[in-house]
Amino acid sequence: MGTTDKPDRGGLYERRIGTPTTNDEVNGYWLFGFGVLLGLAGVALFFLTEAATATRGIAYALTALAPPFVMLGAVIRFPLRRAGTYLGYLGTAVSVLGVVWFVNIFPGGWFTASGDPTVIALYGVGLLLIGLAGTVVPLLSDPVYEDYERMRGEAAAATAERDETSAELEATREELASTEEDLASVREELASTREELAAAEGRAADLDDEAATAHAEAASLRESKARFELFEDAGGKPRWRLRHRNGNVIATSGQGYSSRGKAQKGLHSVRRNALGAGLLRIETAPEEGETVAADDGPEPEDATAPDVAIPSDDEGIESVATFELFEDAGGKWRWRLRHDNGNVIGDSGQGYASKSNAERALARVREHVAAADYLRVDPTAFEMFRDAGGEWRWRLIHENGNVLADSGQGYSSRSKARQGLDSVRSNAAEAALDDLDAEDGGDGDADETPNATFELYEDKGGDYRWRLRHRNGNIVADSGEGYASKSNARDAIERVRDYAPDADVLDVSDAAFEIYEDAGGEWRWRLRHRNGNIVADSGEGYASRSNAVEAVTGVKANAPGAGEETVA
Repeated sequence: MGTTDKPDRGGLYERRIGTPTTNDEVNGYWLFGFGVLLGLAGVALFFLTEAATATRGIAYALTALAPPFVMLGAVIRFPLRRAGTYLGYLGTAVSVLGVVWFVNIFPGGWFTASGDPTVIALYGVGLLLIGLAGTVVPLLSDPVYEDYERMRGEAAAATAERDETSAELEATREELASTEEDLASVREELASTREELAAAEGRAADLDDEAATAHAEAASLRESKARFELFEDAGGKPRWRLRHRNGNVIATSGQGYSSRGKAQKGLHSVRRNALGAGLLRIETAPEEGETVAADDGPEPEDATAPDVAIPSDDEGIESVATFELFEDAGGKWRWRLRHDNGNVIGDSGQGYASKSNAERALARVREHVAAADYLRVDPTAFEMFRDAGGEWRWRLIHENGNVLADSGQGYSSRSKARQGLDSVRSNAAEAALDDLDAEDGGDGDADETPNATFELYEDKGGDYRWRLRHRNGNIVADSGEGYASKSNARDAIERVRDYAPDADVLDVSDAAFEIYEDAGGEWRWRLRHRNGNIVADSGEGYASRSNAVEAVTGVKANAPGAGEETVA
C-alpha cells in the first residue's frame, strides 16, 4: 500500500482534481493517463505505416503497452498491501518484456496466422499478475500493517498528551490555591475599603440627587419636539420660525433679514444661547417701535442647510390634500396631489404601465417627502448621498435634471466622499484634457503639471466617456454615462469645468427636493430619490422661487397623511 503521508508530488493533481491521500493515488493517475496516450499513439502510428514493416511493429508494440499501464494505474490507486503493489509492478514488467521480445522478432520471426506462442504467453502472464494484484491479493491477505502502526502511534500520542495535560492541571491547581490565599487578603482590604466608601456615599448622596435633577432637565431640553423652518416672507425677506410637531409656531425671528445667511446666523445664535439663557420677568411693556435684534454671530458651519423642515402628518398635522390615481389618454397610470381648494400641488411627472406601479410610486413619495431636504439648483448643485450598499457617493446635477458627473465609486465615510467632491471643485476648472484616442494627446500644458486631468476615451460599446484623474493616479470623477460623439463628451467636460467650482452641496438621506428655474423663467420643483430617479415634480411653474418653496412646503405637510382615491 502507498504511504499515508501527505503526498508531495500532487501539485497539478491537487489543483485540478482534488487532494490525494497517498502518493500511489497520484502515480496511478499518471500511469493510467500514460497508458491511454501509448494506445492512442500506437493507433495513430498504425494508420501512418505500411504492413509488415518494422515501423508497423512499433505501432503494435505501443498499442500492446497500453493495457498493462492502464491496469497498473487503476490497481495501485486502490488501498493495496505492499505485496499487491509489488505484484502489480512485476506484472507490468513481464508484459513490457513480452512487448520488447515482439519488437525484436517482428516482422521476420512473427507468424501472421498464429503469432509467437512464447511472446503471447509472456505478455498474458504479465496481465494476469496485474489482475491478481488488484483482485485476489486483497482478499487473501490480512489488513494493512501500516494502519495498525498508525493507530498505535495515534494512541501513544493521545496518552502522552493526556499525561501532559494532567501535569499542567496539577500545576494550575497549585497556582489556584496560592491565588485563593491572596484573594482572602484582598477581601479583608476590600471590607475596610467598603466601610470608608459607605461614609463617602452618605456625603455624596445629596450631590447625586442634585446631579440627577440637572441631568433630567438637560435631557428634556435636548429631546426637542420642534423644528426650525427657514423661509421667505411675502416681501421676499428671509425669516425663521420654530414649529412644534403639533403644528403650533412657538417662536419666530420677529423680523426679516437682508440675506439668507444672516437669517441662518440669527437662527444658530438662538440655538446656541437658548438652552442656558436665564429668565427675566419684565413688568413693563417695551416702548413703541422697540425691536429685538437678532444676534449677528459668526457664520454657521453648515452653509448649505436645507431651506425648510416640515413635520410629517404622523407628527400631528392633519392633511388638507388627497392623492388622485387616474389613467391618462395614453393608457398610462398617473397620480396627482390635489389640495382641498382644488389646486394640484404635485404630480407623478411620468406615466406607469400599471395601477400597482403608480401606487408603489405614490407610496415612495409618502415615505420620503416629509424628511426630504431642499436643494436649490442654480444652475447646478452637488448631491451627497448614501447608496443601497451603505457607501457614500456624490453627483453633480443640472437644473434640467441631467447628471453631469458622479463620483464613479463609493466611499467608506461621508468625509472621504466630501474630500473627493472638494477635489473636483478645486481642480476641475484648471484640469488638462487628455484625449486617449488622439495621436497628439490632449490640450495639457507641457510646462506645468496640473493637479488633475480629464481623460477622454471610447468605451467598449462605442460611446465616448470622460474621467477626471488626480495626479496621484486616483479617479475622482467620471461622466456616469456615455455620449454618442466625442464632441458631446467634450461639451460635457466644459460644463463640469464651468459649473463644478461654484455648485452648492447638499447631503441627501433618502430623497431631496430640487428647486430650479426652467427654460421659460418659471420656478419648479422635483423630488429626486438617492438612486437618481425623479419620483415627483411640481407639474407647473411658479412666478418666483418663494412660491415654489411654499408649494414644496405644502407637499411636505400634506402628502404623508393625504388620502387616496381613484378618479376617472
